[in-house]
Amino acid sequence: MRLIAATFLCALAAIASAQSPSTLTRSPSPSVQIPAFDDHAHPMLSPPDDATDRNFDALPVDSMAPQTDPAAYRPDNPQLADAWRALFRVNLSTPLDAAGRAKLAAARAAVKAREGAHYSAWVLDQANIATMAANRVSMGNGVQPPRFLWVPYDDALLFPLDNSLAADTPDRAQFFPLEEKLRARYLADAHFTALPPTLDDYLSRLVYPTLRSQHDGGAIAIKFELAYLRSLNISDPSPADTPADSAHASAIYARYVQGGVPGPTDYKLLQDFLFRAIVLEAGRLGMAVHLHDLAGAGRYFSIAGVNPLNLEPLFNDPRVAHTNFVLLHGGWPFVHEAGALLQKPNVYLDISQQAIMIPARTLSTWLREWLELYPDKVLFGTDGYPYSDTFGWEEATWLGARNARKALALALSGMEQDGEISPARADELAHMVLHRNAETLYNLPRHH
Repeated sequence: MRLIAATFLCALAAIASAQSPSTLTRSPSPSVQIPAFDDHAHPMLSPPDDATDRNFDALPVDSMAPQTDPAAYRPDNPQLADAWRALFRVNLSTPLDAAGRAKLAAARAAVKAREGAHYSAWVLDQANIATMAANRVSMGNGVQPPRFLWVPYDDALLFPLDNSLAADTPDRAQFFPLEEKLRARYLADAHFTALPPTLDDYLSRLVYPTLRSQHDGGAIAIKFELAYLRSLNISDPSPADTPADSAHASAIYARYVQGGVPGPTDYKLLQDFLFRAIVLEAGRLGMAVHLHDLAGAGRYFSIAGVNPLNLEPLFNDPRVAHTNFVLLHGGWPFVHEAGALLQKPNVYLDISQQAIMIPARTLSTWLREWLELYPDKVLFGTDGYPYSDTFGWEEATWLGARNARKALALALSGMEQDGEISPARADELAHMVLHRNAETLYNLPRHH
């Protein structure tokens, strides 16, 4: 029995050795290092405008109620030292003391002074990113095509009434005034001083013109941060097929547009009606719809509400079959549910933010699953974001790109090691994830 047990343990050791990291990564496809299309990030303007730039997000997360931060976002994350060294040629260790912070700030300022208006594009160069989808309220100095393609926000159009009851957590109490400020900006752009009196006028004179203006301004997609404001459970008020439900939404709007607080049930129906109308128009204009789909920041974020399965009735609606949807951040922690939704012909996902938050080896496990099932639906992304003065959008972009490439290399090496794909197919899949899938989705010129 001892001999049998020893033999069995030796066999297990051999299997473990065959599956070791060194084996799985011994021949990664060199294509994982090619310039990439970053599907989602929040780039900041180039100097000097970066000093006052707040348009990198409609709902900045820097003033939310504290949460337990993932390890990757903590100031003692040792990977930050790699980013500082690569970007600013400064050797520091985490966490930074006062002297270290001053040294980093000086090094960053020197690069900004050297690069000037080219600084934002310089950041892309350091991360080997050819093009970045810029999720911003508006574009500006240094953040312009062809390196940056615009993805604006449209949540503000979903909440036209009094949001007192909707602001039901401390975080949402901060967010809704920001959405109302953005809606006021859209109203001013459409030459309104107040909301139109009817829902038909609201759609025809504000919502649709705003979408057309975004499209004409170069937007390749529109973005919803809806999961920060309410659940992704979107009902079907049937704007095109059921006049009674359309009349109900119109009546709710007319009843409260001049004042009063709508009840949660009525207001949700109006929001869901508007959401479907907006995504239908976005599809008609050829813009994709991006949805935040990851356990978000802040202690009050509803993780259950961000489950992507909430969206399945929407994806099954034949009326939106010509609108493409992207589940940003790959649905974590609902990564298998998000992957299953890729069977819907108009649903995609990216690995942005996961590429920062999740270690590459862990991320590679479900990235491999997605590539084994729906390889033409998976997009590269970083979610470069200005988290702090020592973990800026520069560091987040660089780390996200490095870790995403490492996860992709691990996934492809494992598939090749197990005989699932050939080296040529690994090379092809790398190109698909890093740029070709995005080029197809957004109808962009193909790069080789």
